[in-house]
Amino acid sequence: MSSITLIGTGNMARAIGTLAVAGGNTVEVMGRDQAKADDLAKALGGGTTTGEWGAVPAGDIVITALLYDGVVPVVAQYGDALAGKVIVDISNPFNATFDGLAHSEETSVAQEAAKVAPAGASVVKAFNTIFRNVLENGRPNVFMAGDSGQAKADVATFVESLGLRPLDVGGLKMAHWLEGMGLVTVGLAQEGVGHWDFALGVDEFAG
Repeated sequence: MSSITLIGTGNMARAIGTLAVAGGNTVEVMGRDQAKADDLAKALGGGTTTGEWGAVPAGDIVITALLYDGVVPVVAQYGDALAGKVIVDISNPFNATFDGLAHSEETSVAQEAAKVAPAGASVVKAFNTIFRNVLENGRPNVFMAGDSGQAKADVATFVESLGLRPLDVGGLKMAHWLEGMGLVTVGLAQEGVGHWDFALGVDEFAG
């Protein structure tokens, strides 16, 4: 199984952490508010520990369960503490009206995080196309993008331990388009599907 560190104490950290513990993974929680980190670790159970904010994470896979505008600053703040780690960005940089991305260029939060990550760290985009309620109750596909084949293999192993299906969409530049897919899910929830209890996935058909 995998060893993971969750940086963040919100709903997505709780959802991923719950699945991680159930899947037999080793889990650590880090948060700016130590009391919230301690509370989440206690709620997750399964031997979940807490780490000090900014210290070297215990997990080989570090999931930044943060709002999009906090990811790059936190990766920069942690700096060399993330050396050799696989950093998983799960964020969606939506604009204020949820009809576009907050950045105007063809980039992504994951790509910008990779620019400030220390040498030896690898960034993978994953989980951003899945609503929290679906992650808690369903078995969605998990799309992921990254430049390191080994990092994606490690994340895929972790995803499979959650009972979910990992799907590699290519290099880290594809993270931009995964963020676009996140935007599509919101549009579908508001319009075509009309509710939030669904996820995008891949159906394979025999020729």
